[in-house]
Amino acid sequence: MEILNYIQGQWVKPEASEYLDVINPATLERLGCTPLSPAQDVDAAVSAASAALPAWRRTPAGDRIQPLFRLKALLEQNFDEIASITTMECGKTLDESRGEVKRAIENLEVACGIPMMMQGVISEDIAPGIDEIMLRQPVGVCATIAPFNFPGMIPFWFMPYAVACGNTYLIKPSEKVPLTMQKVFQLIDQAGFPAGVINLVNGARETVDAILEHPAVRAVSFVGSTATARYIYKTCAENGKRVQAQGGAKNPVIIMPDADIESAVKIVSDSGYGCAGQRCLATSLIFTVGTAKDTFTEALAEAARVRVTGYGLEKGVQMGPVINQDSKKRIEGLIQKAVDEGAKVVVDGRGAVIPRFEQGYFVRPTVLDGLPLEGEIAKTEIFGPVLSTVHFDTLDDAITAINSAKYGNQGSIFTSSGSSARKFRYEAEVGNAGINIGIAAPMAHFPFSGWKESFFGDLHGQGMDAVEFFTQKKVVVERWPKEWTRKF
Repeated sequence: MEILNYIQGQWVKPEASEYLDVINPATLERLGCTPLSPAQDVDAAVSAASAALPAWRRTPAGDRIQPLFRLKALLEQNFDEIASITTMECGKTLDESRGEVKRAIENLEVACGIPMMMQGVISEDIAPGIDEIMLRQPVGVCATIAPFNFPGMIPFWFMPYAVACGNTYLIKPSEKVPLTMQKVFQLIDQAGFPAGVINLVNGARETVDAILEHPAVRAVSFVGSTATARYIYKTCAENGKRVQAQGGAKNPVIIMPDADIESAVKIVSDSGYGCAGQRCLATSLIFTVGTAKDTFTEALAEAARVRVTGYGLEKGVQMGPVINQDSKKRIEGLIQKAVDEGAKVVVDGRGAVIPRFEQGYFVRPTVLDGLPLEGEIAKTEIFGPVLSTVHFDTLDDAITAINSAKYGNQGSIFTSSGSSARKFRYEAEVGNAGINIGIAAPMAHFPFSGWKESFFGDLHGQGMDAVEFFTQKKVVVERWPKEWTRKF
């Protein structure tokens, strides 16, 4: 499949001299080649967005959301095809891909409420005869630099809100998974947006740097590793841009002695092994408290052993491959490092061979017990299907361990005690907190939060945070003395 850029309402062949193969991580089938677009392609897209901005900004909000409504309908009509493409290039199961597309659609639904969400405020007679008004106006040309693990969802955390608020937009998908956005932009092309309002440029590091450094790009949204998030945050700040950069995670879950163990094992397994552990809200560390360690670890190990791993398009498969060979090698190396640091391998997912897909990039579910918190692995985002258990005597000890970590994306607790749940909710230093929930993923009308080194910026994606990020406030103070009023 030929992968193209989409600029000024047209499919455009990139000016690329280098290409990157797109490989199905389960079958190793070559699906296409990502063009590594140079800076001139970014400039063409930004120029198109800049040219479209004045007219789009002046379009009433009620009219701006009409193509978003049409895009929502088109996504629903093409739901299964988009999900299948995501599974083929990303590796997750078909049900996981369907869930991703559903979340993208939910963000479109929320963004269609922009006529009310971006309303300003007015105070009459803030002083005698003086009124003060706060207006929200668009920022300008904005961009998303998207990760590989949710190619169909994460651009929709940002783009619908930005466009509905009157901005124009540029999306740069991960070079590892460009095909989902190729299909989505076919639908964007049908939805009736004016030329230049939404643009697509494929590429890698050079493309990213061109976006970060382009003077006409006013705001950048990013999701990925902490190292890259920090780089993007720093570079955007140096270039005077707004930025929201979601980084890495090492998400803990506390299992209390009074938890429903059977339910907790199922939910935590789905959290840690769903999408092969390649999601920023995946559980990674399990903190068992008191007697919970006597039953939970072995029950978790059994759940890991029976989880069906294979090609995500096949029925009954519960976990697919990791994204590529480098990722597989890195994950298996980190498992060994955990062993070297003193952890015990309860279930070993290394060296996985899946019948009919023997060459695929598979790592089976893995369980490590007794991971030392002072070691490197307890602080390293594995981004693979690896769950590690650590045992504590008290809830206070477990919360202290959470709060001493450098990440703060998500934390969860499993308990039947309202007091324990409230203590966790109140004290845990995480941006997304789950109570008897394995993936505390906010719905589209709430911000996708994240604290500490899991997020760089002030305003998150989704909901009103997105409206705040993609608008700038203008305060107008006005007075109209009677003697200045023209008489007719």
